[in-house]
Amino acid sequence: MTFDVLITGGRVVDGTGAPAFRADVGVRGGLVEAVGRLGAAEAAVRIDAAGRLVLPGLVDCHAHGDAAVFDPFVQQAALRQGVTTFVLGQDGLSFAPATSPASFAYASRYFAAINGPHPHVDGPVSVAGLLAGYDGATALNTVYLLPHATIRFDAMGAAERAAEGDELRAMLRAVERGLAEGAAGLSSGLEYAPGRYADAAELAALCAPLGGLPYVTHMRAYGASASVGMTEVVEIARRSGAAVHVSHLHGPASTLLPLVEDARRQDVDLTFDTYPYLRASTILAMVTLPPWVPAADPDRAVAVLSSERERLAGEWAGRDDLWPRITLSHAPGFEWAEGMTLPAAAAEFGAGPAEFCRVLLAETRLQAGCVQARPDEGPAGEESVRAVMRDPGHTGGSDGIYVGGHPHPRGFGAFARYLGRHVRELGDLTWEQAAVHLASHPARRFRLPDRGLVRRGQAADLVVVDPATVADTATYDKPRSLAVGVDDVLVGGVPVLRGGELTGATPGRALRPA
Repeated sequence: MTFDVLITGGRVVDGTGAPAFRADVGVRGGLVEAVGRLGAAEAAVRIDAAGRLVLPGLVDCHAHGDAAVFDPFVQQAALRQGVTTFVLGQDGLSFAPATSPASFAYASRYFAAINGPHPHVDGPVSVAGLLAGYDGATALNTVYLLPHATIRFDAMGAAERAAEGDELRAMLRAVERGLAEGAAGLSSGLEYAPGRYADAAELAALCAPLGGLPYVTHMRAYGASASVGMTEVVEIARRSGAAVHVSHLHGPASTLLPLVEDARRQDVDLTFDTYPYLRASTILAMVTLPPWVPAADPDRAVAVLSSERERLAGEWAGRDDLWPRITLSHAPGFEWAEGMTLPAAAAEFGAGPAEFCRVLLAETRLQAGCVQARPDEGPAGEESVRAVMRDPGHTGGSDGIYVGGHPHPRGFGAFARYLGRHVRELGDLTWEQAAVHLASHPARRFRLPDRGLVRRGQAADLVVVDPATVADTATYDKPRSLAVGVDDVLVGGVPVLRGGELTGATPGRALRPA
């Protein structure tokens, strides 16, 4: 036999959960052609995997790479962790479908500190148009979720109420059209504006056309209050019949796992993703602004930040516990403050934390981002992370944000941390279980039947992992440090990472669900 690529001498972890086995993997025409004893075969490219594992490409179920995926450094950061596919359109906010300049501006500006500007799209765009832009333009595959808040703003602007009549019908048509154009589900962000104004009836109506694809939700509440969010998730699932995937599930395991089990007892098809860190990251406006500030309309919000200074100061007066937990990740015009805690930056600026926060939000037009320490930091929080990831409904999602000078390290290390710390060091998952949780399970969830397994006929998204050295190196102090232990990766049968460096090939595709 003659192959395009032949990976020899490794142990295959095939994604089925079966024990790893020694075998060579032959790739031809973008597919896995053979798995077995193939060492004597000819190949245009040979990769020696002796002492290493061959895994299916990992799927990051929650990545904010909608624009960043075109950045070669972001591609390298993902591939060095074994990630070959990003699931985009998260938290109900992304670029498409936006049919008017106003809705595109909202989607771009409100989440500027999370998604950043799209390098190739600067106005209204359809789902089909957005997906076409990913094909052959990046080393990574992408999967796209329909963003509820973008669709909502397109139909009814920043209205602070549930959708009605014609508005809901317009949103439903947008969902149906987006699914026909290749979207793999619907996402919501119920702590962001204006998604937070939707009720369960609105969301259930929009989930009805999903036909087995998941409703992916940033719930209305997490942590110790997760029952609030999960109760609504179950209601939406039962009213619509939709499968549900909860984004970045975090909080005490003693609270979360019983809620997950209760949903299953009610026949809800529920999965979720987590990242193996205790700190969060989001837009500063969501963490700090009271709900009466019209955050979905930056122009109005900036005016309110000026006209309601005394009211804001009164509300913020009792939040001294919050400011020290905030580290600035993205602060356009205030780059000197990135990486500093909000009180430290405020002291440098010459103001109190609340006043500096007000000025920062106004001057950046709400486009500031932050990393936030949660109250559950510490041993108990770490034990909860470990317990939750062992649940069979678990998948991996970095929630990676690549915008700003000092982002959260999770985008650069989450999957390497899973493999190095939680598989090799702590034994929370076996290598076989990790391949299921991080590759084959997500592929099934987003209906990608040709991904997630090392098996003949599957797309050759393949990762060669050194089990002895794979590790994250990104930290809160140095968040953009690349992972180690993954040096060779194929996407669609094409080598995209050799010796830890990008090859320059861009075989990535926008994957449409079967």
